[in-house]
Amino acid sequence: MITGVPRRGTGPDGAPSYANSMAVLDAKGVVATFDKFHLVPFGEYMPFRSILPVGAIASVAPSSADFSAGPGPRTLELPALPPVSPLICYEVIFPAAVAPDPAGPQPRPGWLLNLTNDAWYGETAGPHQHWAISRVRAVEEGLPLVRAANTGISGVVDPQGRVVGSLGLGEEGVLDLPLPMASTATPPYGRYGDRLFVLALLCVIMAVPFLARRV
Repeated sequence: MITGVPRRGTGPDGAPSYANSMAVLDAKGVVATFDKFHLVPFGEYMPFRSILPVGAIASVAPSSADFSAGPGPRTLELPALPPVSPLICYEVIFPAAVAPDPAGPQPRPGWLLNLTNDAWYGETAGPHQHWAISRVRAVEEGLPLVRAANTGISGVVDPQGRVVGSLGLGEEGVLDLPLPMASTATPPYGRYGDRLFVLALLCVIMAVPFLARRV
């Protein structure tokens, strides 16, 4: 079972720390955990807590404890599954930040897993936008995406962004689908990220003087 959980640990100073986490369990107990690394300001932590007046903090964040951020994208090796890069809630919206760096020591995952609760959006465009952005990440990384959302939209997407199956907003049900295979090679954006756009911008800037002279 893969599920979202609040997790308590111990910080470097020995004080309790809290994380918005994912836990993987089998018959013997917890197999693996993953801590959310892109936290929501004012929702999961209070920015500038140490310098803001107590009254201001209490009006926005009544708790005296903040969630702690995890170390970043990780590839988890799970029993009977391809290696996976987990993403909690809106972590899936950040381009070039949904899987470990291809040049780093971690292996490339075989799929992306997004656990989220979009209930607070209500019947708005929010869940549809979140779902659409999630599909883009699958295309950028060349990886299939499995998305489980409490109130929708849940679904399975292949590395080309095509929806294999889904449950709509507010729809209850179960999806029993095969996990699509990852692309054999990481797409250019998955390898280089926004460096591609910076290179294209530099080419345009360098071309402007030559084009202006010809005009």
